[in-house]
Amino acid sequence: MHLDPLAILTAFGLIFLAELPDKTMFASLAMGTRMRPLYVWFGTSSAFIVHVAIAVGAGGLIGLLPDWIVKLISALLFAFGAFMLLRSGGGDDDGDEEIKTVTGFWPVCSTAFMAVFISEWGDLTQITTANLAASNGAWSTAIGSAIALMSVSALALLAGRFIAKRVPLKTVQRIGGLCMLGLAIWSVVEIFTG
Repeated sequence: MHLDPLAILTAFGLIFLAELPDKTMFASLAMGTRMRPLYVWFGTSSAFIVHVAIAVGAGGLIGLLPDWIVKLISALLFAFGAFMLLRSGGGDDDGDEEIKTVTGFWPVCSTAFMAVFISEWGDLTQITTANLAASNGAWSTAIGSAIALMSVSALALLAGRFIAKRVPLKTVQRIGGLCMLGLAIWSVVEIFTG
């Protein structure tokens, strides 16, 4: 196993910048305001590691299903997330203590894993990882890509936690729900324009 520090830095830089404006970052931010951020991070990181392994291992694998099916499933998951956030964010009573966060490592981790695992198929970062692995080496690309994706997820979760401490939870949930709804619509639009 040969590790090239320049290839690791190249993969990290490209993937980090590509993932920053990505819908997965916003989904992580929204989940982090509703669920335990560390558990969400374990789930998103696990999904990213699986995607990096698939991209690197296949070298060009974009997805097992047709693109429109992947985008439709992604849209449905985002719509469900929006429904859950908007439903729990509704009402004007002061029951913030009752709303707190979804608990339990496995429920939170598996929810975050599935949201990222499904929505990242054929994503720019997966394609970029596959391309980098073909030219810069599998291990170096895998390490740089995985660290970049996990770092963006951590940043999104930290931002979500920071926002949740300063803005009322119901407001954060409504905004997060609207963002998730927007991502669901975006995914549907991609089916017809992509």
